[in-house]
Parts: sequence; C-alpha cells; structure tokens
Amino acid sequence: MDNKPDQSKYKWGIFYFNPDDENLIAPKANSLFGWTLNFAKPLAYIFMLILLLIIMLIKRLLH
Repeated sequence: MDNKPDQSKYKWGIFYFNPDDENLIAPKANSLFGWTLNFAKPLAYIFMLILLLIIMLIKRLLH
C-alpha cells in the first residue's frame, strides 16, 4: 500500500473512492488518523454493513 494516496480520490475529503486501487484498505488523507476503506470496492459496503449489524447486536444484548 502507498503511504500517501492521491487527495483527488477522496469524496468530500473523507471517503476514499479509487476504482484503480486494488486495496480494500488505504491510509487516510492525513496519515495521523489511521486507515479508511476504499469505497470503490463492493466489499467495503459489506464490511460496513456487517460492522453495523454487530454493533446493533451488541447493543441489543446489553440492553
């Protein structure tokens, strides 16, 4: 993975969208803030949905 992704590949400055990048995970525009998903990949949306479902399940179990 590259250390600094192209800034023009970010939508609204926060969503990384690069269909030419084969990686699912890329560094954020400001590398101090970690990593982000490449939303040009369908697997990114599946990952987000699964994460949301896990959070909802944990909330329901703890309530």
